[in-house]
Amino acid sequence: MQLKTLTYQSSKIFYRTVGKGRPVILLHGFGEDGDIWQKQVDFLKDHLHLIIPDLPGSGKSEMIKDISMEGMSELIKEIITLELQKASSTNEDVERAVLIGHSMGGYIALAFAEKYPELLSSIALVHSSAFADSEEKKSTRLKSIAFIKKHGAFELLKPVITGLFGELWSADHQDEIDALIEKSKSFASEAVIQYYRAMINRPDRTAVLKNFCKPVLFIIGEHDNAMPFQQSLQQCYIPDQSNILILRKSAHIGMWEETKKVNKALLQFI
Repeated sequence: MQLKTLTYQSSKIFYRTVGKGRPVILLHGFGEDGDIWQKQVDFLKDHLHLIIPDLPGSGKSEMIKDISMEGMSELIKEIITLELQKASSTNEDVERAVLIGHSMGGYIALAFAEKYPELLSSIALVHSSAFADSEEKKSTRLKSIAFIKKHGAFELLKPVITGLFGELWSADHQDEIDALIEKSKSFASEAVIQYYRAMINRPDRTAVLKNFCKPVLFIIGEHDNAMPFQQSLQQCYIPDQSNILILRKSAHIGMWEETKKVNKALLQFI
């Protein structure tokens, strides 16, 4: 695996690349960094050219000025363009990439697909949604911002991360959850606040799904409290080419909770 840095708007952005062939960008979600995809990277690296960034303010990447879904999608365009150019220089017949987003990463993927569909061959939404926040959800996020300002990001992220996993999986994998919680200590409060604001302000992008004339994969957790099951199902009928994987034992982190099913579905889809 190659570890790379890109200077974008005077900020250092960190990402990883591994493998050859069709470029596949894996975008992590809120409270995570690119390492959340490691179980998928280990499986897919022999088949594809994987690109795994730390989003601005997460992992080893610095903040950028525009922490909105649109602003972060412009950064992803820079990375995709750079990697596609490198692929073409080695005589690989590659013109478009696959964009896979988990949760907040899916919001960024949709913002990207809205503006740059010509750069994509397909998209996958993993525990994510094209719907805008409900008023109730916005209110909850605003309360979280107020909590962070008073107590700091880590005190909020501890229970949030714990709640992303199903009870049965958690009982046998507490060490992995604890390690993810420990990593969350690196998040600056301002970064987490900006993520919440970006999620509150994002528009409904169901029209993107309707107008995107290429395949879309939905990976849905039946026990997902962060991305309710029924709401997730509703969006599956919007694209012309819709692929659906329902994870009957997963909550919000199916990449860990049902790794083999997710890996198989991603490889088949791509």
